[in-house]
Amino acid sequence: MTMKHTYHIHGMTCNGCRKHVEETLSSVKGVLTVTVDLEKAEATIEMEQHVPLEVFQEALKNDGGRYSIHNSAEHHHPKPIQKTSGKGTGIFYCPMHCEGEKTYEKPGDCPVCGMDLIEEQNLSTANSEQWTCPMHPEIVQEQSGACPICGMDLIPMQPDLSAEEKTYKKLSKKFWIATAFTLPIFIIAMSEMLMHNPLYGLMEQKYWNWVQFALSIPVVFYATWMFFERAYKSIKTWKLNMFTLIGIGAGVAWLFSVVGLLFPNIFPAQFKSEAGAVHVYFEAATVILTLVLLGQLLEARAHSKTTSAVKELLKLAPNKAIKIVDGEEVEVSIDKIVLNDILKVKPGEKIPVDGVITEGETSIDEAMITGEPIPVSKTIGDKVSSGTINGNQSFLMKAEKIGSDTLLSQIIKMVNDASRSRAPIQNLADKVSGYFVPVVVLISAITFIVWAVWGPEPAYVYAMVNAIAVLIIACPCALGLATPMSVMVGVGKGAQNGVLIKSAEALEKMNKVTTLIIDKTGTITEGRPSVEKVGAFNNHMSESEVLQYIVSLNTNSEHPLAEATVKFGRENKVEVLKSTGFSAVTGKGVEALVNEKKVALGNPKMMEQANAAMTSEIEEEAKKYQQQGKTVSFLAVEKVIVGYVVISDKIKKNSAKAIKELQEKGIDVIMLTGDNHDTAQAIASELHLTSFKAGVLPEDKLKEVERLQKNSEVVAMAGDGINDAPALAKSDVGIAMGTGTDVAIESAMITLVKGDLQGIVKAQHLSHAVMRNIKQNLFFALFYNILGIPIAAGLLFPFFGILLSPMIAALAMSFSSVSVIVNALRLRSVKI
Repeated sequence: MTMKHTYHIHGMTCNGCRKHVEETLSSVKGVLTVTVDLEKAEATIEMEQHVPLEVFQEALKNDGGRYSIHNSAEHHHPKPIQKTSGKGTGIFYCPMHCEGEKTYEKPGDCPVCGMDLIEEQNLSTANSEQWTCPMHPEIVQEQSGACPICGMDLIPMQPDLSAEEKTYKKLSKKFWIATAFTLPIFIIAMSEMLMHNPLYGLMEQKYWNWVQFALSIPVVFYATWMFFERAYKSIKTWKLNMFTLIGIGAGVAWLFSVVGLLFPNIFPAQFKSEAGAVHVYFEAATVILTLVLLGQLLEARAHSKTTSAVKELLKLAPNKAIKIVDGEEVEVSIDKIVLNDILKVKPGEKIPVDGVITEGETSIDEAMITGEPIPVSKTIGDKVSSGTINGNQSFLMKAEKIGSDTLLSQIIKMVNDASRSRAPIQNLADKVSGYFVPVVVLISAITFIVWAVWGPEPAYVYAMVNAIAVLIIACPCALGLATPMSVMVGVGKGAQNGVLIKSAEALEKMNKVTTLIIDKTGTITEGRPSVEKVGAFNNHMSESEVLQYIVSLNTNSEHPLAEATVKFGRENKVEVLKSTGFSAVTGKGVEALVNEKKVALGNPKMMEQANAAMTSEIEEEAKKYQQQGKTVSFLAVEKVIVGYVVISDKIKKNSAKAIKELQEKGIDVIMLTGDNHDTAQAIASELHLTSFKAGVLPEDKLKEVERLQKNSEVVAMAGDGINDAPALAKSDVGIAMGTGTDVAIESAMITLVKGDLQGIVKAQHLSHAVMRNIKQNLFFALFYNILGIPIAAGLLFPFFGILLSPMIAALAMSFSSVSVIVNALRLRSVKI
C-alpha cells in the first residue's frame, strides 16, 4: 500500500529549481513519484512505505544544501531577503545562467559552473543617501543637519562598494600576491635552461626545489585555493565545469612535484636530472593558476562593463525633490514622495517621479529613455517621466507613479530580468558543455597513455606535461559565456535606445520574424484626435475667426473632439470669447451663445437642427476629407455655415519610414484595425501597405495570428490597447507601445518606450546584431577548443617538433574567455 505526503520546500526560485528538487527527491530509495509545485513551494511525494523526513533532508543537503524540506504544518515562513551591505540589491545571479533565472541571497560561486555570482542593481538602493557625524559614526540620518551629540555638521556617508567592485578588489589583491610568489618560482625554473646556471653556484638544485615549494604554498593555498574548492564541489555534485579541468591539471602538477620532492627514490631515472633531483613542476602549477586568476580578474572587470547600461540608468534617478507643502518649497528625499504630491522641477533638474504637469510649460530631454535626442515640448496635462531632464523653465507636477512603479524602475527591472534570461540558442552551448568536460578528461588520459607508451624519453614526463596541457586549454568557460554576455550587453543597448526586451528568447525570435501585424490607432497613428485643418466658407469671416468661435464654444465641452480643438486653440494663442447657454446635443454636436450670437458646431444633423443650409460646395469640401476617414464638424453662426474643422488621428511621423524599412528587409507588414474601411484604406494607401483588414475585433486579431503561424510564418504583433493583448500574447514576438495600456505592455515581449514603429526597426537591428555576435562567440569558443586540444595533446610534435606548454595553454584559455566578453562589448557601439 502506497502513501502520499506533502512537504514544504524552501529555496526554489525558478522552474530549474523545481525540476532539480524533483530529481533529487525522486532518487531517494522507496520514492515512487514526486510532484513539486513552484508557486506553493510544496512537494507531494508518493512512496512505497513511509520514508522519514530526515532522509529527504539529507538528500537535499548532500546535493549542495541550496534547498531544504520541512513538514508543512511545522513550517515557518523564511525570513525575507536581507539586503547585504553594498550598493546593489542583495540579489545575485550566475553570469552563465546555469539554472535559468535562479537568483541567490548572498555572493559566492555558482553551484553549477563555479563562476563568481553577479549582483543585480536597482533604483531603491541607488538613490538613497544618508548622512553621518565624523565624530560620532553611530549617528545616521537621511538628511543633512547637525549632530545631536556634538553639533558638528553631518557629512554624506560614503556608499559601500558594490558586490562587483568587492569581488574585483578581492581578486586583484590575490592576483598580485600570486604574481609576487609565482615570478621567483618561474625565474628559478627557467634558469635550468642556462648552460652555466648561476643559481646552482649558490645552492644545489634539490634545495632550489624546496624554495619553489615554499613559494608555491601562498599561491596554491591562499590566492587560488578557490579554484580547487570549486573543482572539488563540481566533482562531488558531478556538475563538471572549467574548474574541474583547472583543479585536476594544476593539482596533479603540484602534487607530483611535492611527492618528487619528498620521495625522490620512488621515481625512475627519466624523471630525474643529472644531479639526481626529480624534475618538479611548481612553476607550471603556479603559473597556470596565476594566469587563470588573471582571466578571472579581467572577466570581473569586463562584467561590470556589460551591466553599464543599468548603471547609466541608475544615475538618472535624482536623490532629492522639491515638494510644495502649504505653498512652501521643501526639499525631500525621493523616497518620501507619495502619490498626488505636488512637486516643483527647476530648469536643468532631473524629474524625480512619473507624473503630469499641473502648472507651466517646458521642453524635456527624454533621450536617456527613448534614445531620441530632440527635446519634447510639454505643457499642462502632459505626462513626464522620472530620470528625464527638464529644459530652461520651471513647472509644477503631480506625482502619479512613485518608487518601483515609475517608468525608470520598470525599465531597470525589465533589463535585469532579460539579462538573466536564457536564449534558446544557449541550449546548444549547454548541451556541448555537458559532454565536453568528461570527453576532455578522457582525451587527457589517452594523451598520457600514448605519450607514455610511444613517446620519446623521458616518456612519462612528456606524457604528464601534455596531459595537463590538454586539461588546461580545453576549459569551456568561453563557450559558456558566449551567449549570456551578448544578451546582457544587447538588452542594455536596447534599453538605452527605448527598446525594452523582456527575455533573451524575444531577442532571438525577433531576428526570425517574417510577418509583422500592426494595429492602427495608437500604433501607426497618435491614438488621440488632433486638429488637422480649420477652413472658412464665408468671405466675411477668416479662418482665425472660425477657430476662435469653435474654441470658445468647445471650452465648455468634455468631448475628446472638443478637447482637441481647445488644445489646438491654446497652441495658436486664440483669445476665448464669452459664451452662455451651452448645450450638448447627443450624436449631433454642441450649441451656445457666443458674443451674443447663436452658434452651433457639429455634423450635418446639427446643422439641420440649427436651420443652417448645406450647399453642394460645402458638401463637396467635406466629402474630400470624409473619404480619408477624417471627422468634419461644421460651424454655423446665426443660421449660416461659415466654416469647418477637420479632426484626424495623425499618422506618427516615423510610421511610413519604419514600415518601408521593414518591408525592404523582407518582412510582410499587415495592418489590422477595428476602424471603418474608408479610414483603413486611406491609411494603407498613404503608407503603401499591401495588406490590411478593417472592422476587426480582438478575437479576429488572435485568429489572424494563429492562421499565419499555421502557415509557418514567424509572427510579430505590435499594439497598444487592451484589445490587442490576446494577439500580443499569442504571437511569436509581442511588441507593445510604451504609450499604451499596462495590459498590452504586460502581454508583450518587447516594449517600445517612445511608442512608434521606428522602435520595431531598432529592435530588429538589435536582434540581428546580437544573434550575429552570439554566433561569432560560439564559433570562436568551439573553433578555439577544436584547434587547441590536438595541439596541446602533441599532434604537431611528430611533424614540426612543436609542443604546447601548460603555461601557454593557461594563458590562451584565460584570454579566450576575455576575448568572448570583449567581442560582446562591441555591441555597445552598434548603431540601431
